[in-house]
Amino acid sequence: MSYVTTSILFILPAFLGTLVFIVIPVFMSFGFSFIDWDLLNTPKFVGLLNYKAVFSDELFYKILGNTFVYAISTSVFGVIIPLVLACILNTKIRGSNFYKTAYFLPFVTPLIVVAIIWQWIFDPNIGILNHVLRTNIQWLYDSNYAMFAVIIVSVWKLIGYNMVIFLSGLSGISQSLFEAAKIDGASNFRIFKDITVPLLSPTIFFVVIITCISSFQVFDLIYMMTEGGPLNSTNVLVYSIYQNAFEYFRIGYASALAYVLFFIILILTSIQWKLRTKLVYNEK
Repeated sequence: MSYVTTSILFILPAFLGTLVFIVIPVFMSFGFSFIDWDLLNTPKFVGLLNYKAVFSDELFYKILGNTFVYAISTSVFGVIIPLVLACILNTKIRGSNFYKTAYFLPFVTPLIVVAIIWQWIFDPNIGILNHVLRTNIQWLYDSNYAMFAVIIVSVWKLIGYNMVIFLSGLSGISQSLFEAAKIDGASNFRIFKDITVPLLSPTIFFVVIITCISSFQVFDLIYMMTEGGPLNSTNVLVYSIYQNAFEYFRIGYASALAYVLFFIILILTSIQWKLRTKLVYNEK
């Protein structure tokens, strides 16, 4: 058996999986966005009416706003907090290996377990959070606090993963630069601002991109903790796609909504990519 044949056999399972579960659904969903179909009756071609319905729906703009609030908040805190923690742990403080493990554990913990535990924490009657804060906030049942609660859980789970990526980036920076800066009398903040951030900017840029994209695609956490409630205060685009497709059987509308989300992510990622020359150190 030739090397080419062997290579094809190894690649074939991954290729078929990508073709069947990603490529074909992408093109089919694009076609579905132009039809009216409830999975039971004969599909009917309606042109751009599904897209018109999306942009004419007031609920869409509320859901879009929720998605941006969630994505921006998660992207900001899910990058800044891990970056600071990574810089602290990179100084080889005592017990750093324990802290690395502790921070990374939430990321590898199954999401269903995370959701159940945090539902207990946020419970207004028996939850430890209200007990510690000495309040009686209806965290997951109040439209003013529900999104804030979901963001807390999302950032908490994400910290460990992004922190490990930052630690990997920091390991590539020569320690002699930090030592020389300290000898010159630079403060820790000055070292962080003028040395760490510029040299780590490629890693920061990468983390921002993947965090932003994953935040716009959030579904499982919303599904298990709030189901988009209360009063759609935590409803986001991916969960709305799920609702319209598998609860309301509006396949065309759901497909149109999916492509609206696709173009939003594409535009935002393109803007970030264009800005990389200004945001990333020594990038041309």
